[in-house]
Amino acid sequence: MTAILFDYGATLDTFGQHWGMVIWHGYEYLGIPVTEAQYREAYVYGERTLGNKEIIRKTDTFLTTLKVKIDLQFDFLRESGAWLPEPVERAEKHDALVEYLYSGLQRNMEHTRQVLSQLREKGIPMALVSNFYGNVETVLEEMQIRDFFCDVIESAQVGIRKPDPRLYALGVEALRKNVLPQQIQESDILVVGDSISKDILPAKSLGCKTAWFKGEGWKKEPVDETTPDFVIRDLQELCVWF
Repeated sequence: MTAILFDYGATLDTFGQHWGMVIWHGYEYLGIPVTEAQYREAYVYGERTLGNKEIIRKTDTFLTTLKVKIDLQFDFLRESGAWLPEPVERAEKHDALVEYLYSGLQRNMEHTRQVLSQLREKGIPMALVSNFYGNVETVLEEMQIRDFFCDVIESAQVGIRKPDPRLYALGVEALRKNVLPQQIQESDILVVGDSISKDILPAKSLGCKTAWFKGEGWKKEPVDETTPDFVIRDLQELCVWF
């Protein structure tokens, strides 16, 4: 393997833990009085709203995106009658939840930057493929990792979403265009992602090697861990293979 294609969300920022579960644990930590089932409905509502409406701007940071996500969830919980806080309590919980989540993210990104730096020092070409809201370039700059990637392929910018393998095919072409175009084949590329269905399967269909970042997923059913070529629990494991 001579190059890496990374997923972003839940791979580089939360280490295999689905963002829906990251946020739910924030609800638990702050004692927000809703059930997990009620929260899951609110989370899905928020994600669908962000996907269907142009709410997030290209220049919005992840901090801004996170604030919008939590607002949408709180709106849903209020309108469904699941949680009816007074305005002051809502504002306090909103700010506390955002702070809790964002501070945890910053701790994670410090480790991510260290690993990406080690891979760059080894001369490993890297690109990124992500389903995102149209602002992933801004987010990568915010997290101080944009310069590690020769190119970034974002679903909202190209009009293709994972699990469509064409999104990863664009990542492969980006590596060929930017680094050693005559030498990189699909089998030379390692795809690293947290989702079997959205990352591992489409990448394998192209002939890429795959590493599944095992963590806390959104779905509760068991996962076939023989599907990916490798299973990792820490990005640092990648540095052993290259």
